[in-house]
Amino acid sequence: MIHTFQDSEWEDKISKEEIVCVQFSASWCAPCRSLSPVLEKLSENYPSCKFYYGDVEDNAINQGSVMGIRGVPSTIIFRKGKEIDRLVGFPGEAKVKEWLDKSL
Repeated sequence: MIHTFQDSEWEDKISKEEIVCVQFSASWCAPCRSLSPVLEKLSENYPSCKFYYGDVEDNAINQGSVMGIRGVPSTIIFRKGKEIDRLVGFPGEAKVKEWLDKSL
């Protein structure tokens, strides 16, 4: 399951989680729309990780800037608020799964 977040929730929710996968996206972005259902599906395979989605032009614009998001989709894995790995773009489901397996 993917949860949406807003900038105001970052410190209280996401940065305190043991491990999270955050997709920074935009509603107009076709690769972002393709990645979201893949992450939704794959999230079931990683019960120890919480998955989040933030729109960098809507409710996650400030956090996207802080994270240095220059292109969407950008997906980042954090452990207790510290960035572990980053995937920019949507290379297809198999590559996303491979990336998650390596990073989680």
